[in-house]
Amino acid sequence: MLVAREFYTFEVEKLGTDTEIREKTGRDPAEWARERAAFLTLQEKEAEKDISIPFSPNKLISKNYQYSFHIGYLFLQKIFYELRLDQICESIQAESRFQYDLCDILKKLCFSRILNPCSKAATYDFSNKLLEQPNFEKHHIYRSLTVFAQHFDQIQAELYKNSLKLGRRNTGVIYYDCTNFFFEIEEPGADGLRQYGKGKENRLLPIVEMGLFIDRDGIPLSLCINPGNTNEQTTMKPLEQKMMKDFDMSKFIVCANAGLSSKAKKIQLHGSAGIYLHAISEKIKSKPPGNSSGSNAVVSDGLQNKIPKVQSK
Repeated sequence: MLVAREFYTFEVEKLGTDTEIREKTGRDPAEWARERAAFLTLQEKEAEKDISIPFSPNKLISKNYQYSFHIGYLFLQKIFYELRLDQICESIQAESRFQYDLCDILKKLCFSRILNPCSKAATYDFSNKLLEQPNFEKHHIYRSLTVFAQHFDQIQAELYKNSLKLGRRNTGVIYYDCTNFFFEIEEPGADGLRQYGKGKENRLLPIVEMGLFIDRDGIPLSLCINPGNTNEQTTMKPLEQKMMKDFDMSKFIVCANAGLSSKAKKIQLHGSAGIYLHAISEKIKSKPPGNSSGSNAVVSDGLQNKIPKVQSK
């Protein structure tokens, strides 16, 4: 029984013409070509050969030697470079005098915050378990925090613009809220940032306040850090102005809870071009079974029936 076999050819390497081979090698072109083809064939077989790694059950493992590494961060690293955070760090470092690798520090801080949230000191220990070892010392992390704080607005603005190259951002409706963080220390900070205020956990400790804007898809847009004794209603306007200036956002609807939406705030916002404020006073609750008159839950796209469309003025 004859079985037809399909043969195909493809180009592996250009050897040249007879004249070129003779001038280059000084040998017979046919003989040299056969030797070259045999070498390439052997090289291909070596590359595809199975590799065996011997293990001995009686051999002791060396103490304090790392045999395994985490590689789960590699997909995050791809996103890191797609957002061009490395270029942002390079531009900052070009204007500064420090010598440590700012980009590598930011990468490790991002990876640790997502995969293994911990302190800055523990972040350095976590970085040593990654496949790519850190290119900095532990004290460099603390020094870099000052640099990141000084270029806080620049990083946020460039990060938003770079994210637009990966896909459309749903910024027709944006959400704003505030939270705070407490410190295990009783004295306010000398810099004025750590102050006594109304903490969410009712602890009698100094706090720092954070305001955050997110888009309709729940992806962060911009944030601000304020002293713990700052009135939350005063934090929204400066952040909106910064987004309009640095993010080139001109028309959007702001959704915030009733505590952030005073009458003066609504008047102030309606005086801004293209900005509307929608106050959410209802709490998100589940309707009791069989009760059609339950509370009106405000969730995600359910706001579309409550919020007016953005119209050009």
